[in-house]
This record gives sequence, structure tokens and C-alpha cells, in this order.
Amino acid sequence: MAGSPCPVKVMQDVVEKMNMNEITIVFGQTESSPGCTQSRVDDSVELRVATVGRALPGVECKIVDPKTGEDLPDNEDGEFVARGYNIMKGYYKMPEATAAAIDENGWLHTGDLARRDENGYYKITGRIKDMIIRGGENIYPKEIEDFIYTHPKVKDVQVIGVPDKQYGEEIMACVILKDDAELTTDELKDFVRTHMAKHKTPRYIDFVAEFPMNAAGKIMKYKMRESAVEKLNLQADNSIETA
Repeated sequence: MAGSPCPVKVMQDVVEKMNMNEITIVFGQTESSPGCTQSRVDDSVELRVATVGRALPGVECKIVDPKTGEDLPDNEDGEFVARGYNIMKGYYKMPEATAAAIDENGWLHTGDLARRDENGYYKITGRIKDMIIRGGENIYPKEIEDFIYTHPKVKDVQVIGVPDKQYGEEIMACVILKDDAELTTDELKDFVRTHMAKHKTPRYIDFVAEFPMNAAGKIMKYKMRESAVEKLNLQADNSIETA
């Protein structure tokens, strides 16, 4: 589970099937080691599996508008930023990259989308660069991934945006089925459509054997998008410029 967002269902299975009753989640990244937030062992199971907890001692965390940098209120999606002893001094001999990541007030801009509730618990909702903009609607792949993951025949899933001449982007779900499981595209679309808003239902479903990963084991969504453009013959749509 390390190194990437963990679906709620996986955490529930770990608690119930592996008897890890005190497992907690730490949220952070290499630039903010060892972490920014963590859930506590005395938090409810729901909080421990569905949020990444509260700010760690000595670390300031907040949610800001990715475009303006303005602070956002509770229960509104924005970029997670952090400041404290855990933030790196900078990238080695890369002053421009450092300035792009850490602002003049010392806040690390993580590139992660999140929201904070009224009790100070944070929930990661996706990556800014992974966000799909379909016909002007902001769609967060993680929300759709977490739901599709609950299907009993699904082993793993990644949701990406692919180019579309009408809406700018369309939703594509790349799905790995469990061993010997059979599931059709229409069955999976119906499953999503009956539980989520219509515009969040993937237009494309691709059943695959594996996801492209880098040497660190992280899934490369940009590679999946490139492959989808070729597979679906979307080269013309991909060339359309958008604002």
C-alpha cells in the first residue's frame, strides 16, 4: 500500500481480514518526510480508513486554491500545502524547481487535491495533474476508482482522462479483474451509473492485465493515456487545443 493512495475498501479488508485493528495512515511525500498528517489508533475505524488523519505535531497544513493560493474553507477541495520542520530545504542544485515547489512563505505545494473537515481531518481526493475536466466539470479519478474497486470482480482499477473533441476530456477506466472473473463493459458501466452521477460514468472501459509502472513501483498514468490515444484512435482529438 505504500507510496500511493489506498482505496477505502483495501483498508477495511486489512482491518477485518488481517486483524490489523490499529493500522493508521500517514500522508506525505519525499519532500515532506516522514509525513504531514496521520490518523490515530484511537480514531474510529471510519476515520482511519477514509481520511489521512490530522496534522502531525509541529507541522502546519491547509487547503488552498491551486490557481490563486488563497486559503479555502473546510469541506472544499483544493491543493494540500504544508509547512514545518519536515519540509525539505530544496532540490539539490535545482533552485528553480525548489522555488516552484516551496513558496516564499515556506509552504510546500504538494500537487495533491484534498479537503479538510470541520474537525481537522484531511481526505485526499486526487492529484491536480490527474484531474479530468469534462465539459467544464472537474472530475476526480480517485472518487471513481474507490467506487469501482468495491465491485466484487475487480482486483484493481485506474481512471484516466482521454481527449475528446466534444467535451475536451472523457473518462476511461482501466480495470484488472480478479482471477477467473468475467465482467462486461456494459455491466461495469451500469454498476457505476446506478451509484454515481451520470457524468462520472466512464465512457471507455479497458480490461487489462497490468498497469505501466516506473522503477519505484508507481503507476504511470501518462503512459496509460498515451496508450489509450493509440488504442482508441484519438490522435485527432488529442491535437485539439483547449483553453
